Amino acid sequence: MTEENPGFEEKPDVPSGANSDDAEQPQAASSSPEEQAAPAGDTSQNAGLVAQLDQVRTALNERTADLQRLQAEYQNYRRRVERDRAAVKEIAVANLLTELLPVLDDIGRAREHGELVGGFKSVAESLETTVAKMGLQQFGKEGEPFDPTVHEALMHSYAPDVTETTCVAILQPGYRIGERTIRPARVAVAEPQPGAQTVKPAEESKDTGDAKNPEQPADDKENGGPEEG
Repeated sequence: MTEENPGFEEKPDVPSGANSDDAEQPQAASSSPEEQAAPAGDTSQNAGLVAQLDQVRTALNERTADLQRLQAEYQNYRRRVERDRAAVKEIAVANLLTELLPVLDDIGRAREHGELVGGFKSVAESLETTVAKMGLQQFGKEGEPFDPTVHEALMHSYAPDVTETTCVAILQPGYRIGERTIRPARVAVAEPQPGAQTVKPAEESKDTGDAKNPEQPADDKENGGPEEG
């Protein structure tokens, strides 16, 4: 019978120069196959995230382009509405002031005849101030050249003292709002006298000759006049 030594355990033989930890490393490495396959799974997951990010960026660019297009359309719509609103306002003001032109004509005639006095004068001046604030401008003066775009000739005559067709009398003043004429000035015009341009040079030459003739006897007297014996 063999005697067993209590307190002593048999250990496997370990090569000399090797540690017990080195012996356990192969077992630890071979015991975790899932950890070796983990890098491949992370790569596929990252590729999926990159694809999703590209889709999100594409969708964001499309939505940004749609927003910019809608903003441009809204700005164009807003400008068009403001332009139409201004045009409607100008037409409404022009129609209102057109109805008031006969009243302004009566006020002008009353002023010319000295009848614009008292309370009537105050009302007339208030009305003229109000229509001026609304943009109404009066035009048409005597002596200005005739312009068929803003003048309406009701009377015609000839005058020797004009060199072009001229407004010699304002029968009714014209009115405009900005660049828009709501009523042309009704005027009497005068044109140059027919033949006045051809007669005038002849008269000038005649006057020049007459001015030289009086000097001729004086020259004759000085140069070749008879001497007193």
